[in-house]
Amino acid sequence: MLRQFIVSTVGRRLQLPMMAQSRLASNLDKTEYTTPGEIVDYDDPPHLPVPEYPVRPDEPLEIRKQRLLYQSRKRGMLENDLLLSTFVAKHLKDFNAEQTAEYDQLINGVSNDWDIFYWATDTKPTPPQFDTEIMRLLKEHVKNHEKVQRIRQPDL
Repeated sequence: MLRQFIVSTVGRRLQLPMMAQSRLASNLDKTEYTTPGEIVDYDDPPHLPVPEYPVRPDEPLEIRKQRLLYQSRKRGMLENDLLLSTFVAKHLKDFNAEQTAEYDQLINGVSNDWDIFYWATDTKPTPPQFDTEIMRLLKEHVKNHEKVQRIRQPDL
């Protein structure tokens, strides 16, 4: 049994350099693995209706903040999870009712999370209806002037 293990291990070690050489010798064009310079973004087709997000006018402020905290952490794409959860951890506790409503409209009124990401990172221009005080705060947060590492969501 031990002899079989040693033979198989030595055999794999001998094969690895040969596999690396064949990989280097291949004619793969390395440019196919680079990130494109421009963003390819298509408009949603008109036959796909996007449901309206329900307005909750009677929701108490603290309940709304708890809901927004959860929704900021569970966006469905890691980039926005990290950006929005760290933003909320830093700013949401200080928001008044109007600012909280603006943030609610920003994250729930947009049908495509990539739009929020592109607007926050200044990759695409922000439409006027979403260019609010909250979006400006988010853009400043994304610039990360404090050089904070944001590789994890903050603890609850």
